[in-house]
Amino acid sequence: MPISTNFTSILSKDWEINFLQCYPNGFLKYTDLCNILQLTAAAHAELGGISFRDMQEFNQAWVLSRMRVEINRLPKWRDAITVKTWINSLENSRSIRCLEMYIGDEKIIGCETFWAVFNTLTRRPENLALAHEHFQKFPQRATLSPFSKIDFQLNMIPVANHKVKLSDLDIVNHVNSVKYLEWCLDIIDCDVIQNQKIESFEMNYLKELSLHDEVKMSQKKKENFVTFSIQKDEKANFALQIILKK
Repeated sequence: MPISTNFTSILSKDWEINFLQCYPNGFLKYTDLCNILQLTAAAHAELGGISFRDMQEFNQAWVLSRMRVEINRLPKWRDAITVKTWINSLENSRSIRCLEMYIGDEKIIGCETFWAVFNTLTRRPENLALAHEHFQKFPQRATLSPFSKIDFQLNMIPVANHKVKLSDLDIVNHVNSVKYLEWCLDIIDCDVIQNQKIESFEMNYLKELSLHDEVKMSQKKKENFVTFSIQKDEKANFALQIILKK
């Protein structure tokens, strides 16, 4: 699609939290938080002519590689929120996108995401085929700490197994990025979720999973850190690190 007349390099998009997005305590689910952030990013890409639909003309799609979320507090049912997003960098096949969530003038959540351009036929990364020079790039960051490579190699304890189902898949026929987080949060102590003890979390997406893949989930707890890994055939597909409030 052509670039929208409403396109701006910094997008602010309003949302209202509905009951389907909330935990029993009335606060936004962490998985739906990620969905809102990604939907805002997708809306900005659509306005700027680099959306999934645009990229599919060249058999390309954006694939999430890393994501870091820092939480001051979660919104709750019926809260009106605003998500602001901009591109920090976009070169060749890689892009860093920043997002911030506000209630009024209060910033409640910061997020940084690292994306790769992925050919949906060859299943390999490649340079973006679409023009993006009209997106102004902004150096300011949305989180206090940058995303990083999660250490999940040592002292991991197996905690669950999972077989990929149709409901786990997304439009490019691999496991939706939020599903990995959902699988891990289903294992963690409910008290952590219900009492909003998560200060930040970070995710590394290492290798895609497909329908009927069988994976092993492992966990490590150390001080206020909880680390998860998801592996298929002893090779890592995903890592999550949660930092709990002290």
